[in-house]
Amino acid sequence: MSNEPITLTAGDAEVTVLPGNGGRVGSLRVGGVELLRQGERFGSFPMVPWCGRTREGRFRDGATVHQLPLNSPPHAIHGTARDGAWRTARTSGTEAVITHDLTDPWPWPGRVTQVFALTEDALTLTMAVEAHGDSFPAQLGWHPWFNRSLGGDGKDVTIAFTAAWQEERGEDHLPTGNRIDPRPGPWDDCFGMPGGVDVTLTWPGRLQLKVTSREEWVVIYDEQEAAVCVEPQTGPPNGLNTLPRLVTPIEPLEASTTWSWQRL
Repeated sequence: MSNEPITLTAGDAEVTVLPGNGGRVGSLRVGGVELLRQGERFGSFPMVPWCGRTREGRFRDGATVHQLPLNSPPHAIHGTARDGAWRTARTSGTEAVITHDLTDPWPWPGRVTQVFALTEDALTLTMAVEAHGDSFPAQLGWHPWFNRSLGGDGKDVTIAFTAAWQEERGEDHLPTGNRIDPRPGPWDDCFGMPGGVDVTLTWPGRLQLKVTSREEWVVIYDEQEAAVCVEPQTGPPNGLNTLPRLVTPIEPLEASTTWSWQRL
């Protein structure tokens, strides 16, 4: 199958999926207004088979230490799938399914499947990692870049959420293992939400968008001028070392997130 861009439409919502550019969402337009930062590194990309930074690119599986390329020295960041091509498995007017085979530099064979399902007021992203052979530790998540401003004379977005804790961040940008009370931003930080991720973005007078997931981890990143990121994921940064989720031939790792919006 091809890796040409896929366009989904429902009501006045339009999504562009880019299998050929890391399986990312290249565009989300509601009523003609673009919600995602544009550019080949932006939109919203999948983080898989790990999320955020892995310390010095190293993680242990049993007695074996694996070394990943340091694409954000001194760490390895955001997985390998966002740099690879994906293939379209099937598509309809409101849904697309794309796949990516895990290869070097990831040590194990496997496959990642993403499903994008659009309605008039929501986009649901589902991702699964399956093992083709030996079991392996993995994580998955999503890294959307939402525009800070929707243009015109509108005010900047606000971010609202209630977290049970914040992962204390060390000077190396990785969690120290200590949990602290949530602190005010700006953030490049991981938060715990045991009842599931629930973050509300509000562009005053324009649009409100909720990012939800059954997963309990979310990274909030709002240190850049152009965009803010709300990243649901299956574990914290450096989770291949601190909280690995095992993918086996009979039990894939699967998660989903929904972005739902309403006009203000």
